[in-house]
Amino acid sequence: MAETMTPAVSPGGARLPVVGLLALAMAGFLTILTEALPAGLLPFMSADLGVSQAMVGQLVTAYAIGSLVAAIPLTAATRTWRRRPLLLLAIGGFLAVNAVTAVSTHYTLTLTARFIAGLFAGLVWSLLAGYAGRMAPDHLRGRAIAIAMVGAPLALSIGIPVGTLLGGLVGWRPVFLILSGLSVVLVGWIAWKVPDFEGEADDRRLPLVAVIALPGLKTVLAVTLGFVLAHNILYTYVAPFLGRSGLASRTDAVLLLFGLAALVGIWIVGSWIDRSLRALTQISIVAFCGAGLALATLGEHQWAVLMAVAVWGVAFGGAASLFQTASARVSGKTADVAQSMIVTAWNLAIAGGGVLGGLLLQFGGAAALPWSLVVLLVFVGFLVFADRKTGFA
Repeated sequence: MAETMTPAVSPGGARLPVVGLLALAMAGFLTILTEALPAGLLPFMSADLGVSQAMVGQLVTAYAIGSLVAAIPLTAATRTWRRRPLLLLAIGGFLAVNAVTAVSTHYTLTLTARFIAGLFAGLVWSLLAGYAGRMAPDHLRGRAIAIAMVGAPLALSIGIPVGTLLGGLVGWRPVFLILSGLSVVLVGWIAWKVPDFEGEADDRRLPLVAVIALPGLKTVLAVTLGFVLAHNILYTYVAPFLGRSGLASRTDAVLLLFGLAALVGIWIVGSWIDRSLRALTQISIVAFCGAGLALATLGEHQWAVLMAVAVWGVAFGGAASLFQTASARVSGKTADVAQSMIVTAWNLAIAGGGVLGGLLLQFGGAAALPWSLVVLLVFVGFLVFADRKTGFA
């Protein structure tokens, strides 16, 4: 029989197994940090590996491609596996590939290690939301997922700047060895505080086509794709956009503001998601759209840009929790497969944001970027408004 988690009980009723959920958040933190860190270490890795900074940038691309191509097939192939051994295997994979990255002196080997890291990342992100939901009592599942998702904004707002600073002080290779060390700690943490669960029984598995046909799931996937695409169109090219207001030299500070605001968004969503999923989703879309309008019309004024970035951060911070909770609700026992589809949509949006944003920047200039956000967000807002009974009920 699978080990079960009985949440600690207080006089006020059931509460969340926070220490175990934070282990899941640490897994998310590790995946995002592993993905994005080369961007902060570009000059150091470029000089050491003897390739251009553009080639080092492809280390991030390789990771994203790995996540994109692996999430659905790997999750589907491991649906019957017990959950904790599968999660430990994925974290152990990060231990290995980050160690290889740290010692590799050949660009091709480093690129291959990054692609394999992306494979493990796709699997980890497919597991996190469903795992968190199973660890929590029914009425707190949304909050549990919000806690499990907190690692991503922490990695972006704190982990990347700290990793970049360490890279300048001790070199980029020790930074990746530190990531491997964090994987060792996380393996012990998961074995200590994260329960094991059974996978799906062979005779109860729905085909992938049947999973995606579940009422409301296609809407959740479309909203995820549109919302995250809007985010990445601007986030990927935020530096040239900030040049309009003279803030390009302070891009790091602006992104820190965004990251801190995102933490506020996660706290708000985590506090209310189990009671107000639909309202929170609508508020996030409206707030993000409002921030886009402000950036489009007042993007030359620093005060307006900073206020809009803060609103944007709050609106985006809880998005992963909202979309993954909606997906988990409509998919039930097939939550891990549905989450893998969310991961795929998310990574498609990241890739699409780079391509579409680049085209907009080339042909319309930086001023065109926020207008594209408004168009996309009006569309996803309509989808949520029309979906009253299924995905965003």
